[in-house]
Amino acid sequence: MAKSETTSVNRKTEIISAAIEVFAEIGYYRATTAQVATRANISQPYIFRFFSTKEALLLAALEVSWARVIESFRKVVESASPEQLETDLIRAYSDILNSYQNEMLLQMQAQTIQEDAIREAMRHGFGEVRGMVLDAFRAAEISNPEERTLLFLARGMLCNISAALNMPELMEN
Repeated sequence: MAKSETTSVNRKTEIISAAIEVFAEIGYYRATTAQVATRANISQPYIFRFFSTKEALLLAALEVSWARVIESFRKVVESASPEQLETDLIRAYSDILNSYQNEMLLQMQAQTIQEDAIREAMRHGFGEVRGMVLDAFRAAEISNPEERTLLFLARGMLCNISAALNMPELMEN
């Protein structure tokens, strides 16, 4: 990859990271591309070199956040024993939530956005995670894999709410 291509990829990644922070902190609808540009230390017009609209930027940010979850779960599925699978998946999600809380806050907000492209991105992300977990639970011969997958996903949503509201007691057993 040529230096200018590398710089361009890095800059795009920096813009997406800045957008994740800004959108998570003040909300997608209140956030402006000017605020994202300020956070990324670039000019606002430079954002539009990579993203045609603020919605396109949000879609890229959601893609990054879902990719992180999916890749983390993929690593667990490929390496965990059947006995440790669910525990290791929970630990992997907890690690993501602790390290990338803004991404999870972004996903939570995106669940309420009614634009078709955003809804489709969220359906796709949830669907891919659900399918991966369900397939892994079936392969591990976990009893009632559909119900266990549902409970796993519900627990993940509760983890998100717990983190968003700073209510760790929601996760206490």
